[in-house]
Amino acid sequence: MRVLMVSWEYPPVIVGGLGRHVHHLAIDLAGMGHEVTVITRRPSGTDSLTHPTTDERSDGVRVIAVAEDPHEFRFGTDMMSWTLAMGHSFVRAGLRVLAGDQETAWVPDVVHAHDWLVAHPAITLAEFFDVPLVATIHATEAGRHSGWVSGSTNRQVHSVEWWLANEADALITCSESMRDEVNRLFGPEEIQVIHNGIDVDTWPFAPRPQTAGPAELLFAGRLEYEKGVQDLLAALPRVRRTHPGTTLTIAGTGTQLDWLMETARKHKVTRSVRFVGALDHNALVAAMQRCAAIVLPSRYEPFGIVALEAAATGIPLVVSTAGGLGEAVDDGMSGFTFQPADVAGIATAIRKTLDDPAAAAVRARRARDRLTEDFSWREVAERTEGVYLAAKRRVRHAYGRPTIIERPLPERDPGK
Repeated sequence: MRVLMVSWEYPPVIVGGLGRHVHHLAIDLAGMGHEVTVITRRPSGTDSLTHPTTDERSDGVRVIAVAEDPHEFRFGTDMMSWTLAMGHSFVRAGLRVLAGDQETAWVPDVVHAHDWLVAHPAITLAEFFDVPLVATIHATEAGRHSGWVSGSTNRQVHSVEWWLANEADALITCSESMRDEVNRLFGPEEIQVIHNGIDVDTWPFAPRPQTAGPAELLFAGRLEYEKGVQDLLAALPRVRRTHPGTTLTIAGTGTQLDWLMETARKHKVTRSVRFVGALDHNALVAAMQRCAAIVLPSRYEPFGIVALEAAATGIPLVVSTAGGLGEAVDDGMSGFTFQPADVAGIATAIRKTLDDPAAAAVRARRARDRLTEDFSWREVAERTEGVYLAAKRRVRHAYGRPTIIERPLPERDPGK
C-alpha cells in the first residue's frame, strides 16, 4: 500500500512520545514492503531560508519536512493560529510535491493522521485524493484537564479532536482506557486498540547494581502537571524517613519546571532532587541502568511509552495506574502500581521496591520479557496494516458543531 502519514513531529523534530511512535511505525511498515511517505515540519522558529522544505528518504521512508511560513505565530502563545498555519503549509506541500504532474504524482491508498494538530491537512489531503482517513488519537484535551474544557483554547482543541474523530474512517487508540475516553468524549464506537511498541535493541538491558549505599530514583518525562511529578516530590520525604539518603533525578523539560523546583523547596527535599533537563538517548539509558527504580506518577497518561523503554533496560517500575500505564504493568508481578495522585501510595510502592532489590530485579526481568513479546514494533505495524486494509472511505455528511460542556476546571495546585 501507499501510506501517507501526517504528523507534527518526526525525527529530528521530537516533542514527546508521538514522534517516536510515528517514526518506528513508519520504518516497520516500510520494512514490510509498503510505500510510506511522512509529511512533517522543520523546527519551530525557522523559515524557508534557514530551513527550506526537504524531500528525502531515510530508513526506507520518504520524509517531506515542510518549511515554516514567515509568520510571527508562536506555539506557546498562539497555539491555534500556529497550528492552522502549519496545517496550511502541509496542504500546500502535499499538493505540490505529491500531486505534482501526471508523471511524478504519488497518490496514497490511505492517509493516517496522528493527533488533532494535523486534523486540517490530513482531512484535506484524504478528501483531495479520495482515500480513507485513519486517525490515531494519542491523547485528548479533556483528559489532560481532568475531564473539563472550560478555557477558550481548550474548547478549540476539543472541537478539532471531535471533528477528526468523527471524520475518520477508522480510529486507533494506544490503550483500552483511551478507547473508552475517545468513545465517551466524541461518540465513535468502532475504535481499534493498538499499543505502542518498543525497539528493545536501542534500550539495552543491564542487571541492577547491588549497592549498599542510598538509593537513586529516576523520573523521565515532560515536566507538566498531568505527569504528577509534584506528587512524587511530596512522597519523597516519606521515603527518606525509612530509606535515608534516597535521592531523585528528574530528567525532562516542560512548562512546570519553576513550580516543581518550588515544590521541592516546599517539601524540604531540594538537596535530594536533581533537575537535569533533557538527557540524550545514551545518557538516559545510563540513568535507567544506574538507578534503583523509575517512578512514573502520572495523573493522566494515554499510554506511557517511557515505561516500555525503561523496562527494556531492566530498571524496576513504580508507576501509577493512569491510562495505559496500568495496562502495561501488572502490580506485584512486573512492577508496583499506585492510584494517581496518591502520595502515600507512591511512597509505599517505592519502599517495597527498595526493601528487596533482588525481588525488584526479578519483577524487572518479567517486565522486559513481556514487552519483547507483546509490544514489538513489528506487531504494531502488522495490526496497523490490518486497519489500513479494512478502512473504506465512507459517504460524507455535514456535521453540526459539537456540544461542549463548559464547567470550571477542578481546583489545582498553585502554579498551574
